[in-house]
Amino acid sequence: MTAAIDPFHAISISRQAHRLASEGRSVIHMEFGQPSTGAPAAAIAAAHRVLDSDAMGYWESPALKARIARHYAETQQVSIDSEQILLTCGASPALVLALTTRFAPGARVALARPGYVAYRNTLKALHMVPVELACGAEQGFQISAAAIAALDPAPDGLILASPANPTGTIIPEAELAAIAALCRARGIGLISDEIYHGLSYGAPTRSLLRSAPEALVINSFSKYFSMAGWRLGWLVVPPALLDAARARIGNFFLTPPSLSQHAGLAAFEGRDELDGHVATYARNRDLLLAALPRLGLARIAPPDGAFYIYADIGHLTADSLNFCERLLHDTGVATAPGIDFDPVEGHRFLRFSFAVSTDRVETALARLIPWFAAQPRR
Repeated sequence: MTAAIDPFHAISISRQAHRLASEGRSVIHMEFGQPSTGAPAAAIAAAHRVLDSDAMGYWESPALKARIARHYAETQQVSIDSEQILLTCGASPALVLALTTRFAPGARVALARPGYVAYRNTLKALHMVPVELACGAEQGFQISAAAIAALDPAPDGLILASPANPTGTIIPEAELAAIAALCRARGIGLISDEIYHGLSYGAPTRSLLRSAPEALVINSFSKYFSMAGWRLGWLVVPPALLDAARARIGNFFLTPPSLSQHAGLAAFEGRDELDGHVATYARNRDLLLAALPRLGLARIAPPDGAFYIYADIGHLTADSLNFCERLLHDTGVATAPGIDFDPVEGHRFLRFSFAVSTDRVETALARLIPWFAAQPRR
């Protein structure tokens, strides 16, 4: 029997937004965590060169894997062998690969609630059991070592995300180390989703590999590198699991596009351009944080990283999906309903993505402020 999983409601919001745009409406897309900028110039130039010179086929770039390994040495002071890096078609296949490599059907895997919608639904689809841990404001919207220690029985696994989606919160390195030590002692397998590394506003983004070399670590070119449409990611696999992971990737996914791999290697040379995008996100974050009181949104997760603000709208609605649909149709601003990220409390939250240009944020706020002011309080 196949598993029943929930839809990704932000996708339906986006479909409605694109339909409105096709009808001539002005739409601002703040529903997806997708940079509005394109790939760095160096990546695009490399792709043009390769199109004229390479027939392309199934291929795993040794040079790209070596560059990613060097990236960990430079940014995290972690030494990994390039052969531990498996290249994937984005982070989503890397999640499936990590879960099926590390756990069997029936495994109980803990994760934060709120959290990325695909964690819960991918676990269900793979006939594993999500063990969701409520992480509200009092927990900093993140899993802690104390929360893992309190689980009885211990889960088989744990998914961490720092910075997190939908909240942008970051787990401090000392807490990451405590979680790693506790999971090692209790035999809990670790998966770390580090797709938002490089996107932070003060607090450093530390890889779990610094304290847990046995973890499986997911990353991607979609966020910091602004290459979502190129569908390129990777999974760092500990040596003991490499044979199992290679067997799965060969049967499930083969390799990511050759063109994307050439472009991804060149993207590492566009760091000044990419850091400029982060500076734009920082400005957008500041604009939104300054405007939130005028929207009547006082209860938010602290956006330490990524490019999201997760806001409590419980004083306005008990149906975040309907609220986001009305907001879109009335203002042309597309947002994501909290029920995607939290099936229990998400009915009273929404998520803004500020991975757009600053002028789009300013236009969105000009529409949002009067609309929110006109909404009746519950």
